Amino acid sequence: QVQLVESGGGLVQAGGSLRLSCAASGIIFRIYAMGWYRQAPGKQRELVAAIASGGSTNYADSVKGRFTISRDNAKNIIDLQMNSLKPEDTAVYFCNTHPSLSAYWGQGTQVTVSA
Repeated sequence: QVQLVESGGGLVQAGGSLRLSCAASGIIFRIYAMGWYRQAPGKQRELVAAIASGGSTNYADSVKGRFTISRDNAKNIIDLQMNSLKPEDTAVYFCNTHPSLSAYWGQGTQVTVSA
């Protein structure tokens, strides 16, 4: 059974930082490209950052230069370091494979950025 469990969200002031973590189990983690996604109220879920099995990364334009995705294949973890947070970053953040697989969505972790 595949489980992707996100953690690390919270409430932070604009300009602050948070680090999200996603622990994966039940998959051969190292062979998958992985991604962080987010869904704000009333909006569609969007890809924020992705990291290939070999470590190459790409980012949504809205977070380039502020967010950094990383992975530890030995621990089956991907992280998202978020700096210079803005109120528009407020959303529920999820991890999944990239492209995403519908059966793998977890509960996500709430990030709220106050102005």
